Parts: sequence; structure tokens; C-alpha cells
Amino acid sequence: MSNFLLSIILSYLVGSFPSAYVIGKIFYNKNVLELGSKNVGTTNAYRVLGPIPAIFTMVIDILKGTLGSFMPVLLGIGDRHFMLYIGFAAVLGHSFSIFLRFKGGKAVATSAGILLAYNPLLFIMAFATFVTLVLLTSTVSFSSLTTLTLLSIISLFGHDTIFSVIAILVTIFIFIRHIPNIKRLIHGNENILNFGLLHYLKNK
Repeated sequence: MSNFLLSIILSYLVGSFPSAYVIGKIFYNKNVLELGSKNVGTTNAYRVLGPIPAIFTMVIDILKGTLGSFMPVLLGIGDRHFMLYIGFAAVLGHSFSIFLRFKGGKAVATSAGILLAYNPLLFIMAFATFVTLVLLTSTVSFSSLTTLTLLSIISLFGHDTIFSVIAILVTIFIFIRHIPNIKRLIHGNENILNFGLLHYLKNK
């Protein structure tokens, strides 16, 4: 087996680790696949398990993308752009986990992990934008999709065509994963968090 194929497999397996599911089962005896939105992402972990488990879920899911992206570096193959190619396998692992019969989350945090590995400064900027939008809108889906869209646009002004292409492809993939959320956003009935400006204004 070539190191290239091995790096893809390892990245996919790392991405497949269902952090919210494991945390819920081991520490809370709850199955996030059967509760809330039945998703294994940070938002559902927050709703079903609480803020601390959600933070751990988010951190682990980000690091899954980061570790997946570093597989070609660890195995000594390809150039820097291989971090983007192989990192995407972790995104697929998170969304279609072999440990959950190919179910999974929407891969926003894991995709952010790729960015953390490839361009830490841009990751900090994107994360700050996401947090700011969440605090203003109380809506994770809107904040995620807006941040990804802005990131894709910003990438076009750099001099890294491969990064731009991967950023746009990941954005399209995540938009597809968010189709139900997008429909709810359009109809004005998307779920919001129990904190943030929008939540405060609605409950004032």
C-alpha cells in the first residue's frame, strides 16, 4: 500500500471518530443520534449534553481535521497542498463515519481543522468571525455558512489557486449538508441557541 493511500485511509479513520457520540455515551449515557437534531456535531452536543461537552466535541472535531491534514507530512509524501487533499478525507470521515454506519455530522469543525493545519492565522480570523456571528445571530448554521462563504471569497484574493479550489469545494459540500438548515433559514424557523443577541431580543 502506497503512503498516499495509507494517508487517505488514516485521515478518514481519524475523521470518523464520533466525538459527540462517544462523549454522550460514556459520560452521560445519552445517544446524540437519537436526541435533538440527531446529529453528531457541536450544536447538537450543546443542546443534548450541555456547553462543556459541546466545547470538547468542537475541539476534538477541529483536531480531527488538523491531524488528518498532517498525515502526508507524517508519512513524508507530497508538497504542502497534500495537507488539503488528505485533510478532506477527514471531512468525509466525519460526515460518513465508518463507526456510525456511515452517518455523521456536517463537518464544519473538522473542515476548520484543515485550515488550522494549513494556515493558522486565517483559521484564527475565520474562528473569530464565526464566534462573532454566533453571538450576534444566535444561529450556528447561518454563522457557519456565512463564515465559509467569506473565507472562500477571501481565498480568491490570495495567490494559492489550489487552496481556493479546495475552499470552494468544501464550502459547497457543507452547504449541501446544510440544505435542511438553509430551508429553515429561508422560512424563518431555524433553531437558535439560548444565548446571543438574537435570543436576547426575542425574549426581551
